[in-house]
Amino acid sequence: MATSAKPAATLNEIRALLRELPGPDLESGTAAILRERTLTKPAGALGRLEELTQWLSTWQTKHPPVINHPRTAVFAGNHGVAARGVSAYPAAVTAQMVGNFIAGGAAVNQLCAAVDGDLRVYEMALDQPTQDFTQGPAMSEEATARAIAYGMMAVEPGVDLLALGEMGIGNSTVAAALCLGLFGGEAQDWVGPGTGVEGEALARKVAAVADGVAANKAAMTDPFEVLRTVGGNELAAIVGAIIAARLARVPVVLDGFACTAAAAVLFAADRRALDHCVVGHRSPEPGHSRLLKLLGKEPILDLGMRLGEGSGATLAIQVLKAAIACHTGMATFDAAKVSGRSA
Repeated sequence: MATSAKPAATLNEIRALLRELPGPDLESGTAAILRERTLTKPAGALGRLEELTQWLSTWQTKHPPVINHPRTAVFAGNHGVAARGVSAYPAAVTAQMVGNFIAGGAAVNQLCAAVDGDLRVYEMALDQPTQDFTQGPAMSEEATARAIAYGMMAVEPGVDLLALGEMGIGNSTVAAALCLGLFGGEAQDWVGPGTGVEGEALARKVAAVADGVAANKAAMTDPFEVLRTVGGNELAAIVGAIIAARLARVPVVLDGFACTAAAAVLFAADRRALDHCVVGHRSPEPGHSRLLKLLGKEPILDLGMRLGEGSGATLAIQVLKAAIACHTGMATFDAAKVSGRSA
């Protein structure tokens, strides 16, 4: 008798991984703090750069930290809810943009080149969008677990920093539904213009988010069930990449609203699960600022960028590299024969 194949993973297996997440390496973080005190500058004069160097040391578990092989991973997926007219662009644009990434023509390609990083684009069954979550769950448990497991493959030996992004028409709608399911409030608290919708299209977007959470409320028994019922393949893959990075001691830079909403699934499951993550930039999407406050995350950049595709996260790598350059390259007071602060 034929039997169905065993799924690549189950959500219970994913939940179990959260109990295995390693904690911070306080010794390496302390070493970064101690070196900062010896450098030729007033204490704290480099501001956030000093904090970022300590964070990198803490989660790379070494001092000094290095960024020799940064990777940007962009996950692409399509959403059934997009058929409700919640975006200014048709779903076909997802596959077209994947082609643009591969051809090297997108913004993220240029930004990766500027930080001497590599780009990996993961196309996730674009011809098989998730179900319309206003009518029931977006994904099965098996599909959700498989997408999470797939995302874990983005973390390979040698990668020392991971920037995460996504591409998927309708994913700001999905992100808003995720946030509403995880943290409550009203649909309009989380919904923004996304690709530029307004008027009736924006009203449809708000209604889709409210209807989606209402239709699946009974099944939202934990954060992973919220992801299953109103999430998407590419956002589930981001969850997997974040878990794999933590297990491999690779710090993570998150992109904008959709990427951060995916990460919020882990935060809702374990408040420490995103300690190895920073947010690369603040999106003008109104739900992003609300979400960042809940997560306790201050973005590195605030440039009005709303492109997605990992662009803000990749640009922030420049700042992280600059932080390391100052930390490792500056002279100490003793070496430079510069007088320190008077007692």
